[in-house]
Order: sequence, then structure tokens, then C-alpha cells
Amino acid sequence: MAYNGIMQKPREILKEVFGYDDFRTGQLDIIEKVLAHKHALAIMPTGGGKSITYQLPALMFEGITLVISPLISLMKDQVDGLNAMGIDATFLNSTLPGSEQAQRMSDIRAGLYKMLYVSPERLEIPSFFGFIQQLPIELIAIDEAHVMSQWGHDFRPSYLNILPLLSQISGQPAVLGLTATATERVRQNLQQLLGVADEDTVLTGFARDNLALKIAHQVDKRQYVQDYLRANQGKSGIIYAATRKQVDELYTSLNKQGMKVGRYHAGLPEKERQVMQEAFLYDEVEVMIATNAFGMGINKPDVRFVIHYAVPGNIEAYYQEIGRAGRDGLPSEALLLYAPQDIHLQEFFVQKSEGTEAYKQNEYNKIREMNAFANTGTCLPRYLLAYFGEVVAKDCGQCSNCLDSRDIVDVTTDSQRVLANVVRMNQSFGKTMVAKVLKGSHDAAVKKYDYLTTLPTYGLMKERTIKDISRFIDYLTADGYLKIEGGEYPVLKLTAMGVRVLKGELVVEKRVNRQVIAQRQATSAATGLKMSDADNQLFAKLKAKRLELARAAGLPPFLIFSDKTLMNMAILRPKTDEEFLSISGVGEKKYAIYHEDFAGVLASE
Repeated sequence: MAYNGIMQKPREILKEVFGYDDFRTGQLDIIEKVLAHKHALAIMPTGGGKSITYQLPALMFEGITLVISPLISLMKDQVDGLNAMGIDATFLNSTLPGSEQAQRMSDIRAGLYKMLYVSPERLEIPSFFGFIQQLPIELIAIDEAHVMSQWGHDFRPSYLNILPLLSQISGQPAVLGLTATATERVRQNLQQLLGVADEDTVLTGFARDNLALKIAHQVDKRQYVQDYLRANQGKSGIIYAATRKQVDELYTSLNKQGMKVGRYHAGLPEKERQVMQEAFLYDEVEVMIATNAFGMGINKPDVRFVIHYAVPGNIEAYYQEIGRAGRDGLPSEALLLYAPQDIHLQEFFVQKSEGTEAYKQNEYNKIREMNAFANTGTCLPRYLLAYFGEVVAKDCGQCSNCLDSRDIVDVTTDSQRVLANVVRMNQSFGKTMVAKVLKGSHDAAVKKYDYLTTLPTYGLMKERTIKDISRFIDYLTADGYLKIEGGEYPVLKLTAMGVRVLKGELVVEKRVNRQVIAQRQATSAATGLKMSDADNQLFAKLKAKRLELARAAGLPPFLIFSDKTLMNMAILRPKTDEEFLSISGVGEKKYAIYHEDFAGVLASE
């Protein structure tokens, strides 16, 4: 398709080629900087229309636009989309046979293409870079530019290696970096790397008003997903899992139930990944279950939901991945299924990585920031936007925290207990040890430090479980009363807000289920183990079930649950998952193994 080039106005091309009547926020500003051959940086939310900011100028320039893209598996889809609009674009990567690459290079020299997509690794090949140097390149667009920054969430050294090469391209082409995820630190780093002035950085904001953010804590994840997919049958969605094994297991489980799901991860053959991706794009499968290997560059506009089956390693990745929902502007959802073990898994990934200590420290900090987000009681979009340096005045009114109808209770006293304990422990221990001391634990880790059992805060919250105390510490950290410092072995320290709470200058409030409040009161009363006749009868049944399970497993009965745990179970008669997990002696692992058996006994009463 031929164009009048620079003589034609951007708005005319926008309507004629892309079919839009007007530009979105920031698009025209970026395009004008590119047309002026400046070095610019565009930070726009996923679905905000970043691609037009380099595709449209490519049509106005006489020369070639070089697009550097991090994933060769997605280049074909991007080029196919451009060709469908009549834009002459092509790509060169290792998926093409040698003869096809030679033909395309010949066609590029002949001026048959306006746009060329390549990977950064390909530019490092001297013979290929020699070919690039011979082309009349007017614009270099660097997609997913955050991967250039060592402070970004997906740092790739190969991107840094191309920077000296780009300066060797003649003609002083415009340079445009594009990303949806950049904190202030990453933004400054990218400006420095690309030589972009403050006035040539366009930040359009990170808000996605059509996207409702929700977080579910301590749920049966597989059952939750099954129920959600049944309730949203016919809708397109993505489920992100942390590992290939999680992807395969969930894919197999949902497939057996007849659900239209696909899977995608780096362990699958390339052909299968391609088939799955196309099946998702063409609505042959409704839901893609994937690791973070899937999604970058996916332009499917009608994804109605994104579910994180496990907590991502950082907020930037989370934000980028939820951005794949609702790109068409229609109401969509992003659901995060939170469990503490997800955080431990992400820390394990960092421990096993080959990065420098500084890199690992940065990754640990990102994991903690993600954990704080997952445990905050404030409006989720407000928290998210603040992380990226954007302040908004109002709550969103549609996230799970804004819609939380639980009672707001004063938790200042419990907060002061936790904060005082952190101080008594010289701000030198992590969350688990702080929780154990507050619980009054007698385990070896606590006894290793003789003075801990003599602290006035030792056992100050003995009626609570260690798990419950740990969650409360997460809440205090998320809302800024505590902070975490250190690398692989982090410690808790008070913030200025925490000091004010300890002095009685600030009140701390938290949303809590009324039934949980009653449960805690009952748990406190149950420490005396005063049981009615009905309680004793139920206790006997629970003991019988324990004996049955112990014989089947070849274990002593007390290794399943202690008598005290069964007595509390008989008195409190937990019904929900949260109530069951709050019983002293019921850990997550035992809950997963024995919950159904004992819940059956309780339900029979």
C-alpha cells in the first residue's frame, strides 16, 4: 500500500489504515517526537495503544522502521496483523529457512518493506548487523524496553549489548523505547540508556478503569478455578501458573472435565506451543493455562479475565500480565489466588538463580513488594498506581478490597503487641521468628536464643496460631507499619508509622469477618477445654476417625492431630476453610491431607 508519506497527516492515516477516529492519550505526542527524529520513551498501560506510536510513523517515513522485539515466537503474529491492514512488514529470525531469509533480505534491500522485526540477539551477529547498516533506517522501536534495565522485572543482558550497535547506524534515526511497566527507578535508567530527555518521556498513566482487581486468600485453588470457569463459560481468559508442572496438572484436570483449555510453557515442543497459541487466538480454546512465557505481545482484545494461580515474583510482571485482560475496554477481571507458599517458591527461584548478590537483593525486594500488595487492606488499584509513582485521589470502588463488606475493627492493641515484640527482638529477626515468640513457641529455633523466652512479649498472642500472626504481620507490612530489610534472610523493622502506633498516636483498623472475631473469642475460651456432653460425643467420633486414618497410614494417632486439637475442633465446629485453618494445630499441610475426612465427621453432627 502506498502512502503520501510525511505529506499525509497522522490523523488521516489513523483513520484510513487503523480505522480509529481519534488518538488515545499520549499517542500523538509520542508520534510527533518520533517524526522529529528524537529519542523518546513511551510508558503506556497494556492495551493503551503503544504499537500505533511506531507503526503510524513507519508509514510516514521514506525509510525503514526497525522493530526490536524480545520474543521471536510472536513476530509472525505481529507481522500478520500489519499485513492484514495493508502495511508492508516482515521479520527475520531463526524460524525461517535460509532460502526464505535470503529472499526477504533481498526484498528489504529492494525497498519492498516499511517495517522489519528482529530480536536483539540477531543484531549481535556481525554479518547480520552489517546488513542492517546498509539499510535506510529512520526509526528504531525497542519494544518491551523495561528488559534493558537491570532494575526491570525481566532483565535481559542481550538488550544492553545492542546499545553500542544502534549508535553505529547511520542517518541518526529516531529511537523509541516502549513499555507498560516502569517504576521511577526503571524510568530513569531507561532514559539514561537511550539518551532520552525528561521532556521526551511520555507517561500516560497506569490506570485501567475497566479492570476489576480481586485477591482471594487461602482458597482451594483448583476448586476455585473450576467454579469460576463454569460461571464464566464462553468467556476468554488466561490462567498464569508459577511452574510448568502446575500448568500441566491444571490443564489435565480441567481437560478431563470437558473444559476448552489450552496450555503453554517453554517445556512444550515449539509446534505444540504454536498450535495452542493459534487455538486461543481463534477461540478454539477459551482459556489458556500458561507460565509467564505466554502473553508478551498477545493482542487478543476480548480476554475477559486473567487468573494468577500463584503469586508472581514482582508487581511489574503482575501488572503486565493482568493487562492482557480487557484490551477492548470492556469490563474484565484480574484474580490473584494467594497462598504464603507461593512467596516461598518465588524466593526459591531467586536463590537458585545465577545473578549477582545485588541482583538477588533487588529480586527479594520485589517479592516482598508483591507480598505486601497481596496483603494490603487498601484499594488495590490505588496501591498499584502508587507503586508506579502515580497518586490518585479516589478508591476504585470495584476491587475486592473496596467491595469488602466485612466489619472494620480496631486492631491497634494487637498491632502494638507485634510492633513491641519486633523492638524487643532488636529488630533483628524475620517474620517467622517474630510470630513464634508472640505465640510462645518452644521449638528449637526459639530456644537457640535464650533471651527470647524471657521477653515480656513472649506468648503475648498465645491464643492465636502462628499462621494467623504471620498473616497479621503481612498486613502491618503491607500497610506501612513494618518494613523488611535484608536479602535471603530478611528482618522486620519499624517504620515511622509503626513508631507512632507504638506511641499510641495512630489507630490501626482492619476488616475482619464477624464470625472470625467470634471464632477467636471462642478459641480463647476453649483453651480451658470446657466441653459439653455433645462436644464430648463429637470428640469421640473425631478420635475414631483419627485412629482409622492413623492405622491406614501406619502412624501414631497423635502425629495426625493432638487430642487438644480435636477437642478444639469439637467445641468450635469449624465450617469454612478459614475457620478450620484457625484451629490450633491445623497447619496448611495437614489441612490439605485431612480436612475432608474430619470435615465429614463435623458435617454429620
